[in-house]
Amino acid sequence: MIPEEKVREVAERLSIVEVVSDYVPLRRAGSNFLGLCPFHAEKTPSFNVNPAREIFHCFGCGAGGNAFSFIMKIEGLSFPEAVKLLARKTGIEIEERQLTPSEIKSQDEYAQFRQINDLTTSYYRSVLLNSQEGEPARQYLGKRSVEPDISDAYRLGFAPDRRDGLVKHLKNNGVDLDTALKLGIVRKSDAGWYDLFRNRLIFPIRDARGQVIAFAGRVLDAALPKYINSPESPLYHKSSVLFGLDMALPSIRTGNSVIIVEGYFDHLALYRAGVQNVVATCGTALTSAHTGLIKRHAERVYTLFDSDNAGKKATIRSMELFLEQRIPAYVISLPAGDDPDSFLAAHQAEEFAALRDKARPAFEYFVRSLLADTPPDSVDSKVRIIDDIVPRFRKIADSVERDLYEKEICRLLGITTHAFRKRMGGGTLSHQEAPVNQSNTMQPSDNIQDTLLALLLNYPEARGEIVRSGLDTIFSDDYLELARLVLDRLDGSDNRQMLSQLAETLEKPEQKTLFSRIMVSDGYLVDIEWRAVFDQCTRSHEKKQLASIKDIAARLAVLDTSSPEYGLLLKQADTLRTRKSKL
Repeated sequence: MIPEEKVREVAERLSIVEVVSDYVPLRRAGSNFLGLCPFHAEKTPSFNVNPAREIFHCFGCGAGGNAFSFIMKIEGLSFPEAVKLLARKTGIEIEERQLTPSEIKSQDEYAQFRQINDLTTSYYRSVLLNSQEGEPARQYLGKRSVEPDISDAYRLGFAPDRRDGLVKHLKNNGVDLDTALKLGIVRKSDAGWYDLFRNRLIFPIRDARGQVIAFAGRVLDAALPKYINSPESPLYHKSSVLFGLDMALPSIRTGNSVIIVEGYFDHLALYRAGVQNVVATCGTALTSAHTGLIKRHAERVYTLFDSDNAGKKATIRSMELFLEQRIPAYVISLPAGDDPDSFLAAHQAEEFAALRDKARPAFEYFVRSLLADTPPDSVDSKVRIIDDIVPRFRKIADSVERDLYEKEICRLLGITTHAFRKRMGGGTLSHQEAPVNQSNTMQPSDNIQDTLLALLLNYPEARGEIVRSGLDTIFSDDYLELARLVLDRLDGSDNRQMLSQLAETLEKPEQKTLFSRIMVSDGYLVDIEWRAVFDQCTRSHEKKQLASIKDIAARLAVLDTSSPEYGLLLKQADTLRTRKSKL
């Protein structure tokens, strides 16, 4: 395993802002950096990165931790793999050391997950190739001109129309079904275990290294839903995974460009035609994590989405993300009614290449599409068009590009640049770009305990006072456990690096979330008089305890003294009185 001093060296060499920025566009928001969370879909940023503490926390989904936690979650890696990945980024050489019991447990679990996915892939593949149950899928692939070499490249499979075919296969191979349940490929009900996928063509979803992390299942007829994907799991986060990236990387590195499509068969059609620098989203809209991943590998991107309204919206949304990441983006337009699969079934790859070469810049496509949908034939329509353009226009970083687009927009609308700039409001931030009011979006679950725990983290003098007052009289549940761990780790010091490392040692998800939340949102305690805050919190705590005792007393008054609840409440009241007396 990796020596502790090497882990510290990697952590000290890399800023968490630098690490996260490879995946998520961040902007300064006070002492933190703010962005859209890569781990769940959101429109208003709630993902915070605190560079001083080297901690991230999402107030939307609760994800949090340090740079290693972030890489583990977004890349689906174990802790040692995450350390090695970041070590390579800094040029640090890693020497192995003996694993700790918790590290062995974590590594073993990831190995089990991967073994289960490999067994599942081989099962579905075997059904497709060798079983009578796979005949409908073989006929379907034949009709769609999917040759054996392409089927093999994608490792396509077929889930038979059986309740527990995969369940039995995994059990026969000694797999613990509760572990497989964490991957979502099997389910459990009152009637027993059953398969997620049934009577569907299976596309294994692989990470950038080619390891299977999830599955997508497609029906063979017109039934809905057409596709279902594996749910989120320790290995799979759909908002940060691009289908086919492992197959595309050699071609992307050669040409420094990538094509993004929506569907698995769109991807297959292009790959079969020799267009191999192509990736697809996994049944979700393009996210900031996707664009961050693309930016690591390509200098230019082409989008190839459907020409319907949903496809246009997806194109415009992706344009905004690429503008934020400062990646040149272009839109490939196919003839009306065509998708990549249907177009390449009737045309040569060279004809597709010609359309790609004619691709328009994404922002130009957006403006032209907007004018086509809303002709600028009145003052009202021109104002609405400008209001649609302005938020996206502000995302253009290059000053020359901004100037040229401004002139072209004004020419198309028949307005002056002065009028356009006036509507821009003097270059102030748009509603979409305005900093989030964190006080509205970051409501703590317990204000008193939050503040006292933050004092414990920030003020060494406050720690002694809190200990003298008695941890168990101030904190409860996860707060109490976390306070003890913090005191243990800090040992009277104010070591910020130790606090960052503490995020890795916490085992309970509730404690991880609580810790990262406190660490990124305690800026209000900077330069305060800790004693005044402490006294105020303890007085508030005393009032809260007194109110709890009154509530219990009221309940005891109406209960039979012989009832089990009476005895429990009596003990609870005694405990509260004892804790109150110590305050």
